[in-house]
Amino acid sequence: MMPGVDLLLASQNPGKLNEMKLLVDGLPFRVRSPQELGIEDAPEETGETFLENARLKALHYAGRSGLMAVADDSGICVDALGGEPGLYSSRFGGEGASDLDRNRLLLEKLRDVPWERRGAHFTSAVVAARGGRVLFEAQERVDGVIAAEMRGPNGFGYDPLFFYPPFGCTFGEVPHQEKDRVSHRGKAFARLRRFLAELEEARS
Repeated sequence: MMPGVDLLLASQNPGKLNEMKLLVDGLPFRVRSPQELGIEDAPEETGETFLENARLKALHYAGRSGLMAVADDSGICVDALGGEPGLYSSRFGGEGASDLDRNRLLLEKLRDVPWERRGAHFTSAVVAARGGRVLFEAQERVDGVIAAEMRGPNGFGYDPLFFYPPFGCTFGEVPHQEKDRVSHRGKAFARLRRFLAELEEARS
C-alpha cells in the first residue's frame, strides 16, 4: 500500500471509530470515516456470528465508497446471561439507549449474581474488504469479570464494567495504550496491521 492511499474505517459509532483510528495510527494511508464521505446508511446486521456481521459491514462500505474498508463487529458475552448480550451488545436496552443506559441495564440483570459467576468476555471480529472481496479477517477475545459498579472515565461501551484481573481494574480505568495491548479489538487490529504491512511490501 503506497502512502496516501485512502482506508475507510467502517463504523458509525464515534467511540469505536476513535479507537479504530488509534489502532491504525502510523500506517501509510489516509484514514477516512463514513461521515467524511457522506455515507450515512449502515447495513442490517443479519449475521449469526461476529465475523458474519463484520463481513456484511466491510463489504457494504467498500461497495459504497470504492475504497478498502475495515469493519469491526464486537460485543460482550456474559456467562450468567447465557452469553448475552453478545451480537446485540450495541442494541442492548433498545433503540436510543446510551452506553450509560446499557451499563445500568447490565448491572441490574446481574444485581444478585455473585462475583464468581460474573465471568464475561469481549469478542472482536475485524474484516477488510475491497471490490466485493474479503481480503482479511480475524477474531480475538479477552476474558474478564463484570464489576459491581462502573469504574473509570476511559474507553467506551462496556469498558467501565469490564474488570480485567491481570490489571486489577476495569478497562475504563487504564489508558488506551494499555488496554489495546490485551483487548479483543487491540489484538485483532494487531493482526490487521501485519496484513496491511505485508500488502504494502508486496505493492512496493
